[in-house]
Amino acid sequence: MSDDSIALQLQVQEALLQKQALTIKGSGSKNFFGGLIKNNLTPLSVIKHCGVVNYEPKELVITARAGTSLAAIQSLLAEQGQMLAFEPPAFSEQATLGGTIACGLSGPRRPYAGSARDFVLGSKIINGQAEILHFGGEVMKNVAGYDVSRLMVGALGTLGLILEVSLKVLPLPEQEISLTLEYPVNEAIEQMNKWSATPLPISAACYDGANLYIRLSGAAAAVSAGSKRIGGDIIADGKAFWYSVRELRHGFFNSDKFLWRLSLPSDTPYIELPGKQFIDWGGALRWYIANTDDNQDLFSIITRHGGQVSLFRASADNTAKNNYLRHNDAFHPLSTALLDLHKQLKHAFDPQGIFNPGRLYREL
Repeated sequence: MSDDSIALQLQVQEALLQKQALTIKGSGSKNFFGGLIKNNLTPLSVIKHCGVVNYEPKELVITARAGTSLAAIQSLLAEQGQMLAFEPPAFSEQATLGGTIACGLSGPRRPYAGSARDFVLGSKIINGQAEILHFGGEVMKNVAGYDVSRLMVGALGTLGLILEVSLKVLPLPEQEISLTLEYPVNEAIEQMNKWSATPLPISAACYDGANLYIRLSGAAAAVSAGSKRIGGDIIADGKAFWYSVRELRHGFFNSDKFLWRLSLPSDTPYIELPGKQFIDWGGALRWYIANTDDNQDLFSIITRHGGQVSLFRASADNTAKNNYLRHNDAFHPLSTALLDLHKQLKHAFDPQGIFNPGRLYREL
């Protein structure tokens, strides 16, 4: 066990003795995401708990500490012709693996390769009783029974402090090509779903309000055949385009208003809302920037379409409204049964509620 993991364990023990809640900190690249972080919490930094513990390129598995930068991991994988297939957004060059897994965010490749949760094989955490626990392993056959490691994905640190994560990685595609075509919005949604249901090697599909963008990845022959079938124009720098989508640097996101994340069945027709939308994930992810701060009806509208809403990024110029939304409505409300289940999990892992209180839901 490393000295810094012991130091982190001692800090959790001290917090328990002092009955002091903790806010887990990495690089801070995703501080904007989730419920409001309270000012009176004691910071618990994992930024120094870094480094790759084990990497077996032939086994397609990497294990790294939570404070390891995402960029360092991706660089190491690229040297071996491999990648994190869920294409995680970083939002900063200093983004860490722990924050990536805790937020559970995935990029444009997510519907076609899988989510962050799908690639987690094992983890090491410190729970709310200051115990260091190991779950899962470094091969798929070790993931049996309750898959606790994957509970950490998207929990925003409310269940425990992530120390290490083991991830399955995949080979980089032999070839990639990105195409663009002009379509009205509902025809674009229909085409994305139609092509996704075929053997075409699609690895990303989005729509910006005027143009449909498709990325094909895989064997050269399959990419070439797919390109001919879909048609359209080739994007000169497809890599840069999908980077802008993944990191929310596309021109659509250049706004200081509330940015909402709408998760819907991929074939849901376009929903008319008072603002602008960007469609990703082949239709399943709709980014929404409203014309107004009054979004009381948004949750009920999206619920009627079988979807969910989360406040991804707050407005830059309305602090009181930001704080209210982040404290009350950052994520889609849970049913009574699901909220009870969340409370039971929280109590099992963190009975005194010392880790990131309110970051996921105010009741947790």
